[in-house]
Amino acid sequence: LAIIDLSEAGFQPMESADGTVVIVYNGEIYNFEALRKELLDYPYKGYSDTEVILAAYQKWGKKAFERLNGIFALALFDKRSRELLVVRDRAGIKPLYYFFDGTNLIFSSEIKGILVHDIPRTLDHDAFMHYLRVLYTPAPYTMFKNIRKLEPGGMLTFKENKIHIESYVLEEKGNAPEISDKGLHEVVEAAVKRQLVSDRPIGVYLSGGFDSSIVLNCASRVHGAINTFSVGFDLGKNHPREGTFNADSALARKTAAFYGATHHEILLSVEDARNLFQKAILHLDEPIGNATVLPMLHLAEFTKPLATVVLGGDGGDELFGGYERYRLSLLSTYYRKVPQALRAIANRIYPRLCKLDTSPGIERFMQFLFQKDTEVQRILSTPTTLSVTRDFFEEKFFSRPSDDFESVFMDTDRQSWLVDECLMRTDKMAMASAVEVRVPFLDNEVVDFASRIPRNEKVTLFETKRMLKRTFKNDLPPFLYGQPKRGWFSPGGEWIKMEPFSTMVDDILSPSYYEGTAALFNWEEVKKMLETHRDGREYHMVMLWAILTFQAWAKTYKVHI
Repeated sequence: LAIIDLSEAGFQPMESADGTVVIVYNGEIYNFEALRKELLDYPYKGYSDTEVILAAYQKWGKKAFERLNGIFALALFDKRSRELLVVRDRAGIKPLYYFFDGTNLIFSSEIKGILVHDIPRTLDHDAFMHYLRVLYTPAPYTMFKNIRKLEPGGMLTFKENKIHIESYVLEEKGNAPEISDKGLHEVVEAAVKRQLVSDRPIGVYLSGGFDSSIVLNCASRVHGAINTFSVGFDLGKNHPREGTFNADSALARKTAAFYGATHHEILLSVEDARNLFQKAILHLDEPIGNATVLPMLHLAEFTKPLATVVLGGDGGDELFGGYERYRLSLLSTYYRKVPQALRAIANRIYPRLCKLDTSPGIERFMQFLFQKDTEVQRILSTPTTLSVTRDFFEEKFFSRPSDDFESVFMDTDRQSWLVDECLMRTDKMAMASAVEVRVPFLDNEVVDFASRIPRNEKVTLFETKRMLKRTFKNDLPPFLYGQPKRGWFSPGGEWIKMEPFSTMVDDILSPSYYEGTAALFNWEEVKKMLETHRDGREYHMVMLWAILTFQAWAKTYKVHI
């Protein structure tokens, strides 16, 4: 997917001018023009950012990667040292997988690229348990045993049949701008301006929320008239929840008009959802239990004829404290300061307060983001120890005590859920139609700036995203303020009940669908969950969708236990 320098001079694989270094690379380097000015002594053949990476490596060696501000997965072979370097961007926007059997290294931006080498398609049991608890596979795991994700900011060195993995990210931030509303405005606007560089048509994914609206605001200052894209849902005029699921697309339409953008909107029907499901499963590479994969795939297909590059608002919530769970966690932190005896009395009188009486750390994280033990055990064919995911997250993110749990919470979301669920889902569904999604909020300079903002300027007992909303208050349409935080939900729970999607669900959620993984599930309990969900007695969309996605994936990829 060539974006910058579409001539032969930008083709890959690309060799350095002296022929000693070779690179293959997916992504964009946003500061490549600034780096090129520092590297004027290199004999360039074209003006691609790929060639700038080669020039940077030849001058600075491995330290070149810390200078790159962009989205990338790359592999660079140095013929002189006989080293292969496999490197992923700091924020983890571009996926990168590898397989190593002690001798052979295989790497790819897609798991499919590894599987063509006849790798055993064995299910990783720990990864499967992680998936049932958090609905995605946290790095470094994948659902395939022995295939791993290179983590954000990671550099894998392969030499003499051995691999070594380390982070190339510097902790030092250099000459950081002062923390102020003006500084935040400038750093976000500069990031959007950098990411508008393209030799292909460009647009903005507009959801109706603050983050994508801020991106559009900044883009419209630089780009003038710009195309915006959003997706809504067609559940039928008589469906009672039609308006609920289309509130965001209505706001997006209104916001686009406010900025004079040329807005494009497409609706997703239940028939569309059914027709797109298998294609989404194929392009995901591994299951992600989120129904929004379908509208995102539909939106990318709709966008492609009009824009090859789009900017989105991903990352704003994790960096600036936008999720309601951060505010509720803070409320829990304050509640825990009440003497235990008084809390015990209050908990007896008002049992709902027990949810606030959760210690900071892994227990509170589990309360907000893990599927319940009872739900997971119910759908498994045999009783299983569920501590593996708890232990994984505790060791990786909560092993060090902190007096500011909400900041740790946001960092954990940014390093895990954002990367392995949100960004992975966005990238794969867009790239299925050869659309590149850029995320200005995850620009290096914005991330560094946000990391220094005090927690009370992100989330308080009464506000979320406090500083970001205040900073852009005079730039954004007034009607965005006062809107509830909805999140972008897809009507997966409704599709499960509606034809023709429901017929496909019945087929997949049966023991005869795929023998390779059928033994994992208690199909009688799954059937009961499906029945009670459809007749409205209980709500089981989340777990049903997780099993649906997993089974379709397992059959598509011929995975065995």
